[in-house]
Amino acid sequence: MAAKDDLGRAGEDRAVAYLIGDGYRIITRNWRCPQGEIDIVAERDGALVVVEVKTRRSEDFGHPFEAIDKRKAQRLWRLAMAWLAAHPLEARGRRLRVDVIGLVGSDPASARLEHLEDAL
Repeated sequence: MAAKDDLGRAGEDRAVAYLIGDGYRIITRNWRCPQGEIDIVAERDGALVVVEVKTRRSEDFGHPFEAIDKRKAQRLWRLAMAWLAAHPLEARGRRLRVDVIGLVGSDPASARLEHLEDAL
């Protein structure tokens, strides 16, 4: 596994720990379908939350949130709709939102974490 993959996985692990500590229930991680992958699907206060995690060692090439351009945002919504279609019982009657968690730092365990709720 490449160092970038290790960094991303460690960032996702930190994001999951953060979400659990903030009262979220993790439903699934790394859900894949033909359209792509969702990092985290969680639930809190009756809402389903699709979470995209972006981990960077530094902001030399921009803040992690800047990686969510219009095309990526549309793709995340398509993935969210695909997850809902594949899990109709889990999704019934729930509000859906897409959040982004950004981590910046050389070590994801101590990196600065920012959580942007209802980002898209």
